[in-house]
Amino acid sequence: MNYTAPMLTLPATAEAFGTPSSAQAWLLNGTPLGLAALLLVAGALADAHGRRRVFLLGTLALGVTTALGAFAGTTALFTAARIAQGAASAAILAGSLGLLADAYPSGRDRIRATGVWGASVSAGIALGPLLAAVLSLADWRLAYLALGAATLATAVTGARTLTPPRTGGGGGPASTPTGSGGGPAPSPERTAGTPAPSPERTADAPASPPAGRAGGGGRPDLAGATTLALALGALLTALTLGRDGWLRPAVGVLLLASAVLLALFVAVERRRKDPMIDLGLLRRPAFRASTVGALFTGLAVIGLFSVLPSLLMRGQGVAPLAAAGLFVLWSGTSFVVALQARRLAGRISAPYQLALGFVLSAAGVLPLLGTVDAPAVPWPRLMAGLVVAGAGSGLLNAALPRLAVDSVPPERAAMGSGANNTARYIGSAAGVALMLALSATDPDTAFAASAALALAGAALTVAGSPRR
Repeated sequence: MNYTAPMLTLPATAEAFGTPSSAQAWLLNGTPLGLAALLLVAGALADAHGRRRVFLLGTLALGVTTALGAFAGTTALFTAARIAQGAASAAILAGSLGLLADAYPSGRDRIRATGVWGASVSAGIALGPLLAAVLSLADWRLAYLALGAATLATAVTGARTLTPPRTGGGGGPASTPTGSGGGPAPSPERTAGTPAPSPERTADAPASPPAGRAGGGGRPDLAGATTLALALGALLTALTLGRDGWLRPAVGVLLLASAVLLALFVAVERRRKDPMIDLGLLRRPAFRASTVGALFTGLAVIGLFSVLPSLLMRGQGVAPLAAAGLFVLWSGTSFVVALQARRLAGRISAPYQLALGFVLSAAGVLPLLGTVDAPAVPWPRLMAGLVVAGAGSGLLNAALPRLAVDSVPPERAAMGSGANNTARYIGSAAGVALMLALSATDPDTAFAASAALALAGAALTVAGSPRR
């Protein structure tokens, strides 16, 4: 809800701050920038210091920073608050999927749990703009005050209901189980009939340092986080400036700087003993499919639907509540499909489920061509497209979290979820900036780009992946 609320408040927020059109992408991109920069750090910290602890601290920080955003008086201060909210959200996302991996190590229970997690994401995406549209009838700032209060209440509830870890006799973290030969115990996925570890024993107990990590792992990888954030910041600035001309020297310089900083990030991660992402995981086909699928979900799906409400409000004069209703139609369909997607488990593999989601998203976006500039809103065509695209989004939301934790060893579950969500929010931040830039001259260009990116995502996720 916090992530999608600005989609409906963007016109009012930009008017209140006097934000020029060329800078409005930052009002939407603050949160994904913070998420992308710190999700990998949050995943490593959750694995090392406890997923419950990181989750609760993130929830508390999100509540505080969301409420503070309501009092911002300038574009810069609001964007800074949104970046801080993204950083807090990084801890929540990494910790929550890590907690799910602890509670449901494998099998149909994990499929059901990650499906509910994905459906919850879809529900939040739907309710955020609806809440913002209703409260903005009085004042757009009320939406952020309400979300801040609700998040703080969630933090209090979580502190009471998420059971702290049990410790051994010495009061330290629960020891890592070992097999009969003294080595690590087989993973739950490989041992049939092995009972799942109790979530009370693992929710906050740090995972043992994986191979290649320093024994004191868990120290924040500030160099990696900084280079990644700078690379993403340069890319977003280039895409934002691109709306005024893609061949301008500043755009080329920023794109080159982003590429150099990304290469520097890779070099930093390879040299560290305790990296925030183990680049060796990219040798796993399932992990590659998870990462590519998340990246293109952000680029093709989240990027477009983040700006669609404002395009309809400005291009067709659609009222905020009506725009919110259309958004709910898309995201509500996504919610229902994500809940039912567990029925596909065992029939097609998660990468192929991702590909099907991308194809449906592209098929739903194509009917939107011409809807923004039409003499009147073509409601039947618009609504049909949103339902089909929403079904595709639901398949994506259900498959991505399952693939994120299934594609890595159990002790790397939080890192896997952090890497997956980092790719998603890098894609969404770049997608928002790109779609705003493309729609400045012709909204249909943004729709066509979204459909093309979705089809590219479908092709790349199944490359080298098994059908089952």
